[in-house]
Amino acid sequence: MTNNRANNDLITRAKWFSDGATRQVLAALETHAPGATRFVGGCVRDALLGLPSDDVDLATMLTPPEVIAAAERAELRVATPGAAHGVVTIICGQRGFEVTTLRRDVETDGRHAQVAFSTDWAEDAARRDFYCNALYADGGGQVFDPTGQGLADIAARRVRFIGEAPARIREDRLRILRFFRFHAWYGEGEMDRDGLEACRDQIDGLSQLSAERQWKELRRLLEAADLAPTLRSFEAIGGVRALLGEPYNLERALRLIECEAEASLAPQPLRRLAALLDADLSRAAASAGALRLSNAERDRLLRACAAEPRVVSYMSVKETRRAVYTIGAEALVDRAMLGWAGDGAPRRHLQWRALVPLAQTFAPPRFPLTGADVLALGVPPGAHVSAILREVEAWWIDSDFPDDPLSLLERLKVVVQALRP
Repeated sequence: MTNNRANNDLITRAKWFSDGATRQVLAALETHAPGATRFVGGCVRDALLGLPSDDVDLATMLTPPEVIAAAERAELRVATPGAAHGVVTIICGQRGFEVTTLRRDVETDGRHAQVAFSTDWAEDAARRDFYCNALYADGGGQVFDPTGQGLADIAARRVRFIGEAPARIREDRLRILRFFRFHAWYGEGEMDRDGLEACRDQIDGLSQLSAERQWKELRRLLEAADLAPTLRSFEAIGGVRALLGEPYNLERALRLIECEAEASLAPQPLRRLAALLDADLSRAAASAGALRLSNAERDRLLRACAAEPRVVSYMSVKETRRAVYTIGAEALVDRAMLGWAGDGAPRRHLQWRALVPLAQTFAPPRFPLTGADVLALGVPPGAHVSAILREVEAWWIDSDFPDDPLSLLERLKVVVQALRP
């Protein structure tokens, strides 16, 4: 990892590095001031680890007005809400590239920082969070490590705060969550002891963060494939309690992670959050509000924790298909996985596991009747039309979705005869 040529090759082979939009944005800035701009942070780290990267950020000696001028000269659009803090987003096609002027912190309060612009790469690196994130690469792929620690930490798969961990956390309490998230995604072995102690000492500072910032980082943490060791460490310092309150169920969440691996399921943060909340509907509703989940996220969390229709390990094929039709495959898989994770009887685990592929492979048919079919039998318009359809649909579901138009029509006639005004 310390070989310059090897590092250069890893950068230049990264898909984002040769992407047309990336090169166009870099060319616009380089034309304005050659050598003043470098790639920074996650995209460099991920390339050195051999991982794909979606976000490409750049750091530059140029001031925000100079960045804007360079972009406009190249006929690229810009977004400038963060320009006062040195951040300009250049938009090329459908992609946004965050371009940040080199800077140093003047004053911080744990949530926001006042900054002064700089032209010193080492000064800019010193204000970042972790050594592995303070790496830069120029347009030719050459890697720069101003702290002298970043490449070593990448090679060791180690996540450490730059300088004094307590000071870095005081600058932004969100770094507590980022410390655990980065270790879960990129770290190996034991977590850095100094970082852990600093996070433990300042864990109450998470309450200073907005709910949106808390959930954004917690979600990314819960998405990590190899989450279990990091989640144990996070709980040990009081992190789960600080974010979710009590009670919570760490063991159910850890068991869910094992079950997901056994079932070859991708990690789902909302399912894992439901497990931490012990699949308790009232706790889920409270946490959805406290963390400001989106409507879609809240709905999935609540569906995962709902009690009806009842999901059990010994559901028949017919019952499983009916549940998929009623609540959807996603909710049924979530409930089955949560049931599996909370079931202390190993003899039922194979039954829980069997529910997952059955739910995933059943494509619920569309109910073939409409109000027009009811009206065609002489029923006058009104609310009773919907009541008749619901009655026939309930029979159709209970009969396991027969694809038999004649049987459906006969059933409809019987129901119409019984329920028409």
